[in-house]
Amino acid sequence: AGLILLEGADLTVGNDGYVYMKTIHGLERVDVIYRRIDDDFIDPLVFREDSTLGIPGIMQAWREGKVAIANAPGCGVADDKVIYAYVPAMIRYYLNEEPLLPNVPTWMCRDPHQLQHVLDNLPDLVVKPANESGGYGMLVGPHSSEEKIEEFRQLLIADPNNYIAQPTLKLSVSPTSCGDHIAPRHVDLRPFILSGKNNYVTPGGLTRVALVKGSLVVNSSQGGGSKDTWIVDDSHFGGLN
Repeated sequence: AGLILLEGADLTVGNDGYVYMKTIHGLERVDVIYRRIDDDFIDPLVFREDSTLGIPGIMQAWREGKVAIANAPGCGVADDKVIYAYVPAMIRYYLNEEPLLPNVPTWMCRDPHQLQHVLDNLPDLVVKPANESGGYGMLVGPHSSEEKIEEFRQLLIADPNNYIAQPTLKLSVSPTSCGDHIAPRHVDLRPFILSGKNNYVTPGGLTRVALVKGSLVVNSSQGGGSKDTWIVDDSHFGGLN
């Protein structure tokens, strides 16, 4: 409640350095922004000069603490798919604990031995570029043509540092309304954890559904949708120790 969907043109940085929303009643100050555009486009005064998506001056406002950006510029480094492969080692190193949940097995194509394993098993694997999002630039081996597999073989050989590979997971399916009928479609659940003095797992999460028959790609940019998430037992939610 209280969230407002805006475009960059709906916001402006005032002479006082604060960020304001343009409304029919005049300017209203904005304290927190959750953005959905890439770093390069957020401020044409700092990054891409040709960007018409961002807000001129917002980086200065952010640096001065006059606006909070929930997903701050640069935080995407933690979402790098290569970083994912190191998470178990990070847990052991920084917390001296064993991970409670295992990672999906991940092969680092920057390692010559792991790259060779990936090249030998491409038809059975999912290959993902490190810094792409939205389901773009990836290979789902079992669902791909020989031509597509060969294309990715050449990409891996040319730039192995940019790719990781994983086994093809069999996602769960859920009954889904598909026009005039109900059919099974693959789904995944993205939970959210709030971190502060204490860590808290929010009840529920984002359930994404691959609306394309047989697809394992649930991203909205690839034709995916979302489903309501119902919590039927809250006994396992709460603070994390």
